[in-house]
Amino acid sequence: MSPQRDLPAAPRRAAKHRSARRSTGRRAQLIGITAALAAAAGTTAVGLTSSATGSSASGPGLSPSQADALNAARIERRDLASRNASRIDLSLEATRKAQAEKAAQARAARLAANATLTQRRALALAAAKAAAAKKAAAQARALAAAKAAAIAKAKAEAAEKARAPRVVLPTTGYRLTAHFGQAGGRWARNHTGLDFAAPIGTAVRSVLAGEVVQASYAGAYGRQVKVRHADGTVTSYSHMSEFAVSVGDTVPAGSRIGAIGVTGNTTGPHLHFEVLLGGDNQVDPEPWLRNRGVNP
Repeated sequence: MSPQRDLPAAPRRAAKHRSARRSTGRRAQLIGITAALAAAAGTTAVGLTSSATGSSASGPGLSPSQADALNAARIERRDLASRNASRIDLSLEATRKAQAEKAAQARAARLAANATLTQRRALALAAAKAAAAKKAAAQARALAAAKAAAIAKAKAEAAEKARAPRVVLPTTGYRLTAHFGQAGGRWARNHTGLDFAAPIGTAVRSVLAGEVVQASYAGAYGRQVKVRHADGTVTSYSHMSEFAVSVGDTVPAGSRIGAIGVTGNTTGPHLHFEVLLGGDNQVDPEPWLRNRGVNP
């Protein structure tokens, strides 16, 4: 080891003091810069420990103004962080609230749409039911009217039938052998009536109610009966074998007035039947009878 030179004690102490002052000044400057950086970066606590001395930034090396600046920076950064957190919370809360309101509006819209659809369906169903009921009521009224009309018609027909004179065929068990207007050598002129051929003795009946105005022998007509009816029409029955009535008798429709025979100008037993409107106008007996409900 090389020998050390001995320096005077006073100069060594002065140099030491100068070195300490320079170190302290540099340390204070470094702490100020660190505090400013910490304030800018938002550090809540700044500590700078000297590896040589172990003293902290808040130690005696930090001036009061620097300490105040550091504390102010800390407080401002803490308040800023708190405000930022509050703003974030408020923003999140506003977002959640907006989303909730939007969801509520969508749900309300769906409910309103469902309610509208339900109401429309109910109205449509009610209208359909009302239309069906109206149609059924109309059909019931039409049916009732038709039934009433049918009943009224039946009553009218029954009343008309009751008022109308009863008409019957003049005999039974017959066959028609000659018709009105027919020509032939058997007659002096065209046939004036309708011939009902039947066995001798078969009953002859008045076709309508009326009064007997003739019951006598009439030449070529043989035994003949004439009956006058309510409308003035006269019906004539000829070639009978016997009489069952006398002049002046009132006879109902269907009453026996004689029997089929072969009296007068005839080739076989039959009834010669005539219809005389007004008592002398001869007409075809077949349609006259059919118009009154009987078919010879």
